[in-house]
Amino acid sequence: MLFVPGNNPGMLLNADVYGADALILDLEDAVAPAEKDAARVLVRNALSACGYQGCEIIVRINPLGSGYTGEDISAIVPLRPDMLMPTKVSDAGAIREVSRMMAEAERESGLAEGTVGLLPLIETAAGVERAYEIAAADPRVKAIFLGAEDLSSDLQAIRSKPGGEIAYARGRMVMAARAAGVDVYDTPFTDVNDEEGLRQDAELARALGFTGKAVISPRHVEAVNQAFTPGEGEIRYAREVMDAIEEGKRLGRGAVSLRGKMIDKPIVDRALRVLETARALGLGGAEHE
Repeated sequence: MLFVPGNNPGMLLNADVYGADALILDLEDAVAPAEKDAARVLVRNALSACGYQGCEIIVRINPLGSGYTGEDISAIVPLRPDMLMPTKVSDAGAIREVSRMMAEAERESGLAEGTVGLLPLIETAAGVERAYEIAAADPRVKAIFLGAEDLSSDLQAIRSKPGGEIAYARGRMVMAARAAGVDVYDTPFTDVNDEEGLRQDAELARALGFTGKAVISPRHVEAVNQAFTPGEGEIRYAREVMDAIEEGKRLGRGAVSLRGKMIDKPIVDRALRVLETARALGLGGAEHE
């Protein structure tokens, strides 16, 4: 997920050329108060004109209480982005209120209710502790997103590259999302010049169970894509797992082993996820039921 400042016409125009799977067009942190109205117009025009081929489109809106939320929603929802990203979300009530406002905008635009999804940005201690409630608050919620910079400030913690100060939040977010049946996205790695640190951070996020990771620089897109792409060894092993299962069925075996290890349901589920990801990325993942 690539953040794109909503007040930068050049980046908005070319945002889909960097290889990101999703674009987050930003009306909040990247935009000064004096530029909010202009950015909203720019993003609206970009959604109308640019097309953004092959990318999921998310618009980060300003938080409730900012004075901008209603205008953001009424301007952006009619353009049918995939999701809105409400910010500073600390409880389920905020999600229900944003959803209500979105439903009103959809009705006024002639759209079916629920056309636009929600991706809450959780960046407070209260939000992390209520992550499951937020994830399960409304059918519009498709995923939740960890914002570590504001969270670290709220925790009065020192933000670091190793990320020990957000270890609990990362685990809590993944647990909440999976329990609620939605996806979960990791916070950006903010040092644009530390490519090795980025690689390690992205690999950690994948290992923890995150669906994907956000970036603030186009230079980071490739490394994150690589970290979340199954390697040849993973794909080969996943195929072997599914072949072993099929062979076990053919022979009528109740238990199946591979490389000396019993193949149980969690291993099969992981193999299916790897193969589905490989198939979606054109890496030759086989179809299995």
